[in-house]
Amino acid sequence: QVQLVESGGGLVQAGGSLRLSCAASGRTFTNFGMSWFRQAPGKERVFVAGITSSDTTRYSDSVKGRFTISRDNAKNTVYLQMNGLNPEDTAVYYCAAAGAVYGNWNLYPYRGQGTQVTVSS
Repeated sequence: QVQLVESGGGLVQAGGSLRLSCAASGRTFTNFGMSWFRQAPGKERVFVAGITSSDTTRYSDSVKGRFTISRDNAKNTVYLQMNGLNPEDTAVYYCAAAGAVYGNWNLYPYRGQGTQVTVSS
């Protein structure tokens, strides 16, 4: 079993930055693909970014060039650095772990509870 706990969400003005963290515990972190998803009010949960166990990264088109995913295996933590935030980035952000990086939330057996990010205009 893997437990995931997100942190770092909050309220930020448009153009600002936030860094989200996802701390993992329970099983060998290094073996997992780690991803971030987000869900805006009234919309489906969508893939944002992922990083494989070999540090290959993948991003959605909407965040490419603004967001950076990284991982620190010594701390069992994955990060999402978000720059150039805009109101369309407002959502609950979720961390998820699986054997690989998938764009489908339903393929992740381990999921966090989410952290709210609100971007004001």
